[in-house]
Amino acid sequence: MDTTDRRYLIQQNKISDADKPPVFAKVMRSKEGKFEGVSFIKNKEKATVLTMPEAEEAIRWAAKKKPNAHEYATRIICLGQ
Repeated sequence: MDTTDRRYLIQQNKISDADKPPVFAKVMRSKEGKFEGVSFIKNKEKATVLTMPEAEEAIRWAAKKKPNAHEYATRIICLGQ
């Protein structure tokens, strides 16, 4: 039985606009399940639930590949938050 601890989401808030709602990470994977990238969406229910190492990998990828990453405060939140 798989007991992988998948209960984390990545949330981003725009630093310059605190009133703007947060966005959540949707991880893109290949058919083989290999990590390919991240997009950020408004719908929390459609966000990808991750393990802590997967969340950290997604944040590192976004910091390198997303040109506006410095404009957002990024954090890992537990699924129930």
